[in-house]
Amino acid sequence: MKKTNNIIDSLPEEFSSDEEAAEFWDTHSITDYEEFLEPADLEFNLKRRHFEIEVDEESFRALRASAKKQQKPVKHLASEVLKEKLRVL
Repeated sequence: MKKTNNIIDSLPEEFSSDEEAAEFWDTHSITDYEEFLEPADLEFNLKRRHFEIEVDEESFRALRASAKKQQKPVKHLASEVLKEKLRVL
């Protein structure tokens, strides 16, 4: 295996823009800068989940046409129809 002596660029103190940061990370590996990484505590609360279901083409076309008439997204109308049909609030 060939040994390489790669010179690693120093990590800038800060970037002047998001674009500058993106350009830097497009050409550098974060693994070369592990000593600068800090652990981060993340907390989040999922308030909404999305699910995917299969719908036959005829039903989807009818749903889409109805959503267009009501000027609302298909996913919102689909959720409303299911709640109404299943009587779920």
